[in-house]
Amino acid sequence: MPYILLLFQYHYKYPHWSISQMETGIATTTMASLPQTIILFLLLLGAFAQARDPFACDSKDAKTSSLPFCKVSMPIPNRVTDLLGRLTMQEKVRLLVNNAAAVPRLGIKGYEWWSEALHGVSNVGPGTKFGGAFPGATSFPQVITTAASFNATLWEAIGRVVSDEARAMYNGGAAGLTYWSPNVNIFRDPRWGRGQETPGEDPVLAGTYAASYVKGLQGNNGDRLKVAACCKHFTAYDLDNWNGVDRFHFNAKVSKQDIEDTFDVPFKMCVQDGNVASVMCSYNQVNGVPTCADPNLLKRTIRGQWNLNGYIVSDCDSVGVFYNTQHYTSTPEEAAADAIKAGLDLDCGPFLAQYTKNAVTRGLLKEADVNSALANTLTVQMRLGMFDGEPSAQPFGNLGPKDVCTPAHQELALEAARQGIVLLNNRGPSLPLSHLRHRTVAVIGPNSNATVTMIGNYAGVACAYTSPLQGIGNYAKTIHQMGCADVACNDDKLFSGAINAARQADATVLVMGLDQSIEAEFRDRTGLLLPGRQQELVSKVAVASKGPTILVLMSGGPIDVSFAKNDPRLGAILWAGYPGQAGGAAIADVLYGTTNPEGKLPMTWYPQEYVSNLPMTDMAMRSSPNRNYPGRTYKFYKGPVVYPFGHGLSYTNFVHTIASAPKVVTVPLDGHRHSGNATISGKAIKVNHVRCNKLSVGLQVDVKNTGSKDGTHTMLVFSKPPAGHWAPQKQLVAFAKVHVPARSQRRVGINIHVCKFLSVVDRSGVRRIPTGVHNLHIGGVKHSLSLQPATLGVIKS
Repeated sequence: MPYILLLFQYHYKYPHWSISQMETGIATTTMASLPQTIILFLLLLGAFAQARDPFACDSKDAKTSSLPFCKVSMPIPNRVTDLLGRLTMQEKVRLLVNNAAAVPRLGIKGYEWWSEALHGVSNVGPGTKFGGAFPGATSFPQVITTAASFNATLWEAIGRVVSDEARAMYNGGAAGLTYWSPNVNIFRDPRWGRGQETPGEDPVLAGTYAASYVKGLQGNNGDRLKVAACCKHFTAYDLDNWNGVDRFHFNAKVSKQDIEDTFDVPFKMCVQDGNVASVMCSYNQVNGVPTCADPNLLKRTIRGQWNLNGYIVSDCDSVGVFYNTQHYTSTPEEAAADAIKAGLDLDCGPFLAQYTKNAVTRGLLKEADVNSALANTLTVQMRLGMFDGEPSAQPFGNLGPKDVCTPAHQELALEAARQGIVLLNNRGPSLPLSHLRHRTVAVIGPNSNATVTMIGNYAGVACAYTSPLQGIGNYAKTIHQMGCADVACNDDKLFSGAINAARQADATVLVMGLDQSIEAEFRDRTGLLLPGRQQELVSKVAVASKGPTILVLMSGGPIDVSFAKNDPRLGAILWAGYPGQAGGAAIADVLYGTTNPEGKLPMTWYPQEYVSNLPMTDMAMRSSPNRNYPGRTYKFYKGPVVYPFGHGLSYTNFVHTIASAPKVVTVPLDGHRHSGNATISGKAIKVNHVRCNKLSVGLQVDVKNTGSKDGTHTMLVFSKPPAGHWAPQKQLVAFAKVHVPARSQRRVGINIHVCKFLSVVDRSGVRRIPTGVHNLHIGGVKHSLSLQPATLGVIKS
C-alpha cells in the first residue's frame, strides 16, 4: 500500500497522533489489521491516484516527452522558444490568465497560478486545496507580528518551511508552485485594514523582510526555483475602502520623492536582493495611470531598471477594473493591449483571455508582444521543473504529507510568535508572573480563547491551535470569563462575571483587541481606539482585580491605549499582533518569563487625534505645517505618539557601547559620470555618480546585559542625515539580534551600505548621499560619522 495512503488512514483513524506516531503505526501494521471499509476506501483512492493525468513532459507520454521543450538538457530559453513556436494564437491567449487552459495535443495540463503563502500555505486562491492527505498546514504568525522580531534569519527559515509544505502539497496534487506572497506595501496609515499583512511602516525593514522571506520560499538552487514567490502590490497601494473611496477607484497622487524613498524601496529590494520570480501590480492608479497599464512602472522600472527575472501579474481582475471601473480605455481590446505592452505578463482574471486575440486582429497589439509575455511565465514554470515530467525524480520530489505540520515546523511557529510579541509597558515591574504567587489567573476578554483570530487573514487551515486560555492553563489554574461576547463589545451584560473573576484570582490577564471584523481586506478602520466598550471593561476589571492586571492586545494595526498606559492599576501591556497557531502558548511563555520578550514595534502607535482630520487619500509622507498636515511614519511625523516605532521592553536591561567605528568616510566618485554641481549639489552627491559596490561603514558594538535574566536583544541602528528639511528626521539603516546571558557582554558587527542606507531622496526623486555629519543612534548612544566626497581630498579613516 502506498505510504501516503497509509499515513492518511492513520490520520483519519487517530487524528490526535503525531506524524512520528503514525509512522510507527505504519511500520507495524499489516493490511489484515485494517477495517475492510478502510481498505476498500484506500484502494479506491490508490486507483484514483494512479489514474491521475501525467505531468507535462511525463515520460509515460512518448508522443510529447520527446519534443525539444521537454528536454531538460536544453537551456530553458531554447525550450521556451520551441514551445512558443508550437502554440496557436487561441492557445496562447488562454495561457495569459491565472487558470491557464490545458493544451492536450502537447501534453500540457491546465494550471492554476493563484496560490497564497503569506504566513503559511493558504486556502485563499483556488490553487490550493486542503483535505485528504493534507488537512492543514503550519500557520505562522501574521506578517506584522513576525516583522516585530526584526530577525531576517527567522524570516528566511519560515520561508523554507512554507515552501517545504507547498512542495509537498504540489507533489500530492493539492497545490501549485506559484505563490502570490509576500505583501510588502508600506503600512503608511494606521487605519489600513491590510496593514496586518505587511512588515510595517519602514521601507528598509519591509525590503529586508521581502528579500529574506523570498529567499526562503524560492530556495538556493541557482536559477531553479523551489516555489515562485511574488512581491505585491506595486505600487503606492495602501487604501482599501475608506470614507467612500475604494481601491478600485483610487488615484494615488504621489510625488517622485515619496515613490523613490518610500513606496518603491521594498519592491526594489525584493527584486534585486531577493531575486523574486514575480511582482504583482495593484488596483489603484498612480498619478492618473493604472499601475497594470503603466510602462514606466512595469517595463521600465521593474524589468528595465531592476532587472526582474520573472513575470509580472495583475491583482485579481485589475485589467477588468481599469477598463470597467476606471474607464481608462474606450474598448476592452485597448485595455488588453495597454496592459501587455506596459509589461504585464499574466492576468489574474479572464480579461486577457477574452480580448487579447481581438486586440492582435485589430492591430492594437503584436503577436510578438503576446509571445514576450508568455516567455516570462513559461520560463518561470520551467525553472520550477513543471516541464520536467513527474516530480518524484526531481529536487523536492520526495516531500509529502509527512513533511507538513511536522513537530519542527510547529515549534518554529511557536518560536516566531515568541520573538514577535512586544512588551509595551511593565509597571513595577508586574511581569513576569510568578509560578508561586500567581497560581490562579482570571483570563478575560473577547480574544481570551481565540483560535482562528490568531492567524489573521490570508491564512490556511492550521495544524492545531493553542489559545491564550489554553496557554495560560499550562502554567496556572484559570478562571475564564469573556467579558464581551465579541470584539465589537457592544454591551456590558458579561462585565459582572469578568469583574468577579478578577476579584478571585491571583492575577488577571485581559486579552482584548481586534479581529477581521474590524480590520481586513476591503475594511479600513474608522479610528484607533479599542472597539465598543472594551476600554470600559479593561478599566473596571483593573479596579476589581486583587492581583496584577495584564493587558494583552491582538491586532494588526496600532491601537490608542493611552488610557491603559496611564492607568497605575494596569501592571503591563503586551502586543501579540495575530500570533499564529501557537499564539496562546507564546503569550503564556512571555507572561510567566519562560521567554524574555524581544519584539520591537514595526509601526508607530499614534493617538486617536492623529487620524481625526487626516484623509487616508493624502499620500504625502512629509509633514506640511502650511496645510496642517502631520506627516506619516516615524521618519516624517513629529507629533505625540502612544508608542514609537521600534519600541519594545525586556525583562532585563541592555547597554550599548561602540567599540569601533570610522569618523570619516570618503565617498569615491565615478570619474566618467560626474561633473561639478550636477553631482555635488546642495552638499549631496548623486548615488548614480558614486562607486557604490564596496562602499560601506563597519561598526563594532558591545552589548552588555546588566540584568539578572538572559535575553535576546534586538538592536536598531538609526541615522539622522545632515540634509535639509526634505530629508527624514531619522531613518533605520541596520538591525541585528544578539543573545546575551545575564551579566555578560557580546560584540556585534554592523555593516551599513552607504549608497543604500545613508542616502536620501531630493524633491525631484533623485537619490543622493548627503555630505557632512551623519549621526548614528543605537539606543541611547550616538556616533558622528562624516561623509566626504573624494574630490575634497579626504583620506578614509
